[in-house]
Amino acid sequence: MSDKFQKNVLGEKLEPCSTEPLTGWFRDGCCNTDNNDHGIHTVCARVTKDFLEWAKINGNDLITPHPEFDFPGLKEGDSWCICAATYAQAIDEGKACKIFLKKTNNRTLNLIPLEKLKKFAIDLS
Repeated sequence: MSDKFQKNVLGEKLEPCSTEPLTGWFRDGCCNTDNNDHGIHTVCARVTKDFLEWAKINGNDLITPHPEFDFPGLKEGDSWCICAATYAQAIDEGKACKIFLKKTNNRTLNLIPLEKLKKFAIDLS
């Protein structure tokens, strides 16, 4: 997926997820992806303390800063492009946080059905 404007799970232009902190596979503020993104960082989530602690216990420490990777460390309320498989696991284990459908890349649908994602959507009107 090298096209300039990627689509969200609703089939619309993908909206930016976060610039504070700056997120995304490309650190462009969006959950854009390509074939090199093996983690599929496509779910724009508003993280909670509960989710962050769960992720850390499961081997994905999103709390500890890693400046060498331009990673500030996350705190509750931050928006971040989460790996689709991690988010699917969080749903299955009852630890999923809220997400933005308009900011979540349509590649997420390869792992998580839209109907399941809608249950956690912040931006469903």
